[in-house]
Amino acid sequence: MPANARVTLCYGPYESSGVIQHRTFRLQGLQAALRASGHLCVLEETREWNIVELVVSGEVVFTCNIKDLEFGGDGKLDPVCREAVAAVESAY
Repeated sequence: MPANARVTLCYGPYESSGVIQHRTFRLQGLQAALRASGHLCVLEETREWNIVELVVSGEVVFTCNIKDLEFGGDGKLDPVCREAVAAVESAY
């Protein structure tokens, strides 16, 4: 995959402090890791609870539970972020 791939981050709502809504705090590290690799990130809300899907060229290349991502940060120490970046890099 070229270094400047357009990656759509489809994310659903999750429960925090008794409130269910779409939040991007847990996506910050993932976005930072993808941008550091030269990719363009586009956020898209979905209705599926607790899910994050990375879509490249119309294909889902990575899926995880949004609660598996570390809160905030730059994504460098998050193993899920490293796995996601590797999945995007190996997409075709």
